[in-house]
Amino acid sequence: MKKLFALLILSGIGMQGFAQPTDSAHVNNTNTDTTKIRTIQRSLPSPLPDLPFPTSDWDGGPLIGSDGTAPLYPMQKALGLTNTRLRIYGWVDPGANLSTSKKSNAPTSYDLIPNSVVLDQVGLKFDLQPNTVQTDHVSYGFLFTTIFGTDYRYTTGSGYFSNQLLGKNDKYGVDPAEMYGLIYFPKIADGMLLKIGRFISPADIEAQWATDNYLYSHSLMFTVDPYTFTGAQATFKLGSYWQLEVGVDAGNDMAPWSPSAQINGLLMARWVSHDNNNSIYGGINSLGNGDYTREHDDLQMVVATWGHKFNKTFHMMTEAYYMWQYHALTGGTVINGPAQSFYEGVGPGVMIPGAEKAIGIVNYFQILVSPKNYFSIRNDALDDPQGGRTGYATWYSSHTIGFVHYFNDYIRIRPEIRYERAYADGITPYDNGTKKDQYTAGMDLIVRF
Repeated sequence: MKKLFALLILSGIGMQGFAQPTDSAHVNNTNTDTTKIRTIQRSLPSPLPDLPFPTSDWDGGPLIGSDGTAPLYPMQKALGLTNTRLRIYGWVDPGANLSTSKKSNAPTSYDLIPNSVVLDQVGLKFDLQPNTVQTDHVSYGFLFTTIFGTDYRYTTGSGYFSNQLLGKNDKYGVDPAEMYGLIYFPKIADGMLLKIGRFISPADIEAQWATDNYLYSHSLMFTVDPYTFTGAQATFKLGSYWQLEVGVDAGNDMAPWSPSAQINGLLMARWVSHDNNNSIYGGINSLGNGDYTREHDDLQMVVATWGHKFNKTFHMMTEAYYMWQYHALTGGTVINGPAQSFYEGVGPGVMIPGAEKAIGIVNYFQILVSPKNYFSIRNDALDDPQGGRTGYATWYSSHTIGFVHYFNDYIRIRPEIRYERAYADGITPYDNGTKKDQYTAGMDLIVRF
């Protein structure tokens, strides 16, 4: 294993410059170090600006044919590692909220603990992206991401230091959420990128890392869907407007050696319109036998996202999914640790006969104010008719307005206000089962290093 990692690092550091573009190549400006340089790419130009949005491309990455190398952040400059494609960087993300709930904001995620200041995430990445722009040689890379903070509880996978959550229900924890190697084969289709290891579930507008989200908090539907997979995923570039993803994994949020692990498959496709103002990304995110096993979910999921750019000022992203599994327990994967005031939903729930189902939909609408500011309006709904995802049989809606301000390329704040509600008669999911709805005002501070 050590020899493999050494080979990946040496191969990436020794890469030569980009090859000449093919007929479908574009010359694009990308921000790699607070100054603009010209790079050649074989993908469509980014439809959105690099800043202030968390991503400039439509959902459905990695985007083969575009230079995925991260910018040079302050820590790497301080280490003097500026002449390599290897990137070492991270972020610190403390957050705070005021809430009408007193003990717990659940089923809201990420800003879980009401009326408090917490360390949501400290992230550290070792990132070497293969050169998928050139078409003449195989290229290698890898990505390792580890986080510490309260947010570890959402990415935790059974078998990866999971006793912190599943056995102890700890407030803070650590999770090596991304650990995978990358191999790029330029002669397969218009390029194929093979990913092997533990990686983020590919099918969300929202992301696990604070740096990659429009808003501080997350939609209810994101809270309860798959977070990570461990397995292999191949992404194929098919011309300028299509990509196809095929994968196999051990099930959502499980290591292959976990006793609950099961084989699941993935088949997703990404299409972008010729004017680059629309994108559809969807398919089967997870499909197997769907057996809830040894107190752990095996979520089956079909999902689609649609991105639309109205003009330079307005764009939106919409996602919808349908999830199911069999003979599950209410509340999903069991946390056996002691109850904490911020999360009392421990221990096994009640058996759900037959299929347990859930439906979610979310829309993000963005308004660009300036190169350093934007508003984001999010409306989402989650139907959890048997309580398999949240522990309460009801459907929910949440409504959020947030503002994001960049002080510079490395520091931003994200204040927001939010209202959410459960609609089934007599069901009170909020504040440890005592309230039907909840108001919150929250904000986080992201500092990249």
